[in-house]
Amino acid sequence: MSRFAQVWRTSTVRLTATFIAIFSVFAILLMAFIGWQSSIQIQRQQTDDIDREVRLFQRIEAMQGIRALAFSVNRLSTQPGPGLYFLGDASGLMLLGNVSDVPPEVLIEPGIYSFDYERPNPWGDDASGPDAPRRSGVAVVRSVELSNGMRLVVGRDVVERRGYSAIILQSFLLGVAGIILFSTIAGGITARRVLRRIDTIRDTSTKIMSGNLSERVPVTRRNDEFDGLATNLNAMLDRIEQLLQGLKEVTDNVAHDLKTPLTRLRSKAEAALRDTASDEARQEALEVVIDESDRLIRTFNALLMIARVEAGAPSGALSDINISDIVADVAELYGPVAEDAEIDVTAEIEMDVTLKANRELIGQAMVNLLENAIKYARPDDGARGRISVGLKRSADTVQIVVADNGPGIPEADRKRVLERFVRLEQSRSEPGSGLGLALVNAVARLHGGQFRIEDNEPGVRAVLELPSG
Repeated sequence: MSRFAQVWRTSTVRLTATFIAIFSVFAILLMAFIGWQSSIQIQRQQTDDIDREVRLFQRIEAMQGIRALAFSVNRLSTQPGPGLYFLGDASGLMLLGNVSDVPPEVLIEPGIYSFDYERPNPWGDDASGPDAPRRSGVAVVRSVELSNGMRLVVGRDVVERRGYSAIILQSFLLGVAGIILFSTIAGGITARRVLRRIDTIRDTSTKIMSGNLSERVPVTRRNDEFDGLATNLNAMLDRIEQLLQGLKEVTDNVAHDLKTPLTRLRSKAEAALRDTASDEARQEALEVVIDESDRLIRTFNALLMIARVEAGAPSGALSDINISDIVADVAELYGPVAEDAEIDVTAEIEMDVTLKANRELIGQAMVNLLENAIKYARPDDGARGRISVGLKRSADTVQIVVADNGPGIPEADRKRVLERFVRLEQSRSEPGSGLGLALVNAVARLHGGQFRIEDNEPGVRAVLELPSG
């Protein structure tokens, strides 16, 4: 397919061509109307001039007599210009004027006529004699019969008017050609610029499809609709790249986290099947298998719950709940667990705070926050750990805060720990799957809120902020 055919098939070029066609037709019609109206106005002006002179001659004849009329006709006949004059007797014989070959029907029946004429040109190089130059043309005249029976014919040469109409037509054609030419040039430039931007987007998408996910659509300084589209596309590409990177990390972490318990399961099962294994060893192996199986089930349950929450399909509809009771119950439930770990738990909960939320998911989020705090609320100096649980309501939000005095999380890792399977403990000696905070973050997004990690100086301050409306 030729380049022209490819360009013509694009919507931009077709729309541009349609616009040029509509604009050209409108301009042609407008200019034709202007030319037609101009020609009509000139013709009307000539007719008005003829009628005005006829009335003037009739007034002169009525008030001053035939001699004054003859003098006026003779004076106007000898002046240069498009005026045509004829004064004849009752039989039509010419007495005065600058045109003699008036058709008989013009003299017989008064009215408006048009005919070809020929008259002497008194302003030529040789204005006298039989070989004097003559002027011919087309005339529009009005014929009247005077009160004394004489015939008066007054007219105008329309060749000049037709010449002016020809000038209008010529200008009209030139204007139409200019409009089409410049519209085509302007449309071609516009189409080229649009196609260039579209080609840039297509080339970028081709590079991305080939595997280069770091490519982005260029954004200019024009801040036009293409820049808006490019900005949205780049934001989408950034999100896709983040999701793919997260998927890669999730895959790696799942493989790492599942490989260890599955290896333990197999080792314990093999040990239990040995002939030399005692009943106590087999009992211990079965207990380990059950524990590892429970850990795997908890990991998969957490993954399923996160997926369900992120899909916007929580287990149960949102309803008005007393969130103060939920936070207080979870804090009281984990008090003995924290005490066994030599950690003090304090609570400062505003009572009777209600909001529209899912009870199960809010409770699970609180459980994850407290379990995470109990796991890491161990200061490096060996001091006793402390956890504070808070709930307060403001004008627009409800904040659940769980803070500890542990070693804390570096600022660079505070957003990363909200992703799935991210564990800052590289050795992974502590139990866990790295899904707790990811679930809390998903619950916050589901309820239209946000979850963030802040510095407690020392320790971590986990803030779950939900809209109160």
